[in-house]
Amino acid sequence: MQFLKRAYHRFTDLVHELAKFGTIGAIAFVLDLGLFNLLNVVMGIGVLSSKVGAAVVATTFAYLGNRYWTFRHREQSGLGREYFLFFLLNGIGLLISLLVLGFTEYTLKLSDPISTNVANLIGVGLGTLFRYWSYKRWVFLEATEPIPTELPAIKQDR
Repeated sequence: MQFLKRAYHRFTDLVHELAKFGTIGAIAFVLDLGLFNLLNVVMGIGVLSSKVGAAVVATTFAYLGNRYWTFRHREQSGLGREYFLFFLLNGIGLLISLLVLGFTEYTLKLSDPISTNVANLIGVGLGTLFRYWSYKRWVFLEATEPIPTELPAIKQDR
């Protein structure tokens, strides 16, 4: 019975973590998609440059949201380390998106807004799968000790 209880709690924690990750991801996605279209369609900047610009803004938002909300219960292994790894792994996720966009634009010769947005969606989807797995694996590590939910009691000397 203890096994079932542990499995239930593990599953519940995973569902809550995925919901938070999805919420931050959805907001970052709207930022990414909106800025991508603003830069590419409205301002006429190339697809790859537009994607990089939009991704930098969305990634910065995602880091802050995931660090301080989604994965706040996980070990904090140093802001510099986390930040570096987060942006390195997001760079790989961005590379996935750029490959899909570049293939669509330069190989398939599809440069209309619908084709570039479909390619962007596919690239973001593939990159998101990679990022979720890699964040849990290397950036936001499992806590080695339970994180207290309330402040410790102050002991008074008598």
